[in-house]
Amino acid sequence: MPILNEEAHLAEAVGSVLAQDYPGGMEVVVAVGPSRDGTREVAEGLAAADPRVVVVDNPTGRTPDGLNAALARTSHEVVVRMDGHGVLSDGYVRRAVEVLEETGAANVGGLMLAEGKNDMQQAVAVAMRSPLGMGGARFHIGGRPGPAETVYLGVFRRSWLRQVGGYDPAYARAQDWEMNHRIRKAGGVVWFTPELTVTYRPRGTLRELARQFYRTGRWRRQVMRQHRDTVSARYLAPPVAVAVLAAGVVGGLAWRPLWLLPAGYAATITVGGAWIARGQPPGVLLRVPPVLATMHLTWGAGFLRGPEPPP
Repeated sequence: MPILNEEAHLAEAVGSVLAQDYPGGMEVVVAVGPSRDGTREVAEGLAAADPRVVVVDNPTGRTPDGLNAALARTSHEVVVRMDGHGVLSDGYVRRAVEVLEETGAANVGGLMLAEGKNDMQQAVAVAMRSPLGMGGARFHIGGRPGPAETVYLGVFRRSWLRQVGGYDPAYARAQDWEMNHRIRKAGGVVWFTPELTVTYRPRGTLRELARQFYRTGRWRRQVMRQHRDTVSARYLAPPVAVAVLAAGVVGGLAWRPLWLLPAGYAATITVGGAWIARGQPPGVLLRVPPVLATMHLTWGAGFLRGPEPPP
């Protein structure tokens, strides 16, 4: 578990791992970055309360560095990827190991089940679970079990992590997608099964959400730059939308009919947001359209901006 500024969620995340009914040995390695809150104190308290919890340092605070530091400290032949915003479903580890054996896969994963604890988080969760918000990836919206491009987090055979060299430290984000791509290029199978779910706690403000999606878009551009065979219409849609909307807003100053482009987009996310949020409380329903716009436009803007400079 690579952790940074997760005081609010860490105990719940670690608790969901320790509660697993896996019949074999298990350890939980928490790689703690230089947090601005009480994350380290929470992590050390959890380690003091249960010898299965181990805390290691991640001086840079970067996710791939934390993942590789945690991997270096582990000893078992099955590695479960976890983060501070997740809660494993009952039986997750046991069933994942069974699926590894049944399929011969290199990595097994399931659903990223976004669930909020307040109206804003729940609005983000509704958007994340819909094709209108996140596209058609099975680990967001569900689907049949089988080989996949990537999965959420993942349960790996250590031999495959060794073979591909672990997580690429050049990727501050998108490191899971990028490593799964290398696994598939090397002949390994990444397997999705909806039996496995990890409850995910979304960001709680539009500002936090925008920062998250902007950085993700920047790093998804780097994946495409390094691995040209990953280019797809699904990932090009947000930057194209940003460019078209910008052209409509600016061009509309000279030719007003172009303002139909941003107006049409606003109408689409308003009506579509109301549809995917049907049955939700009014506070959630009203927040879904701005959440959708934030996700689309910041991801697209980040993609157009390109990757962050190396650390």
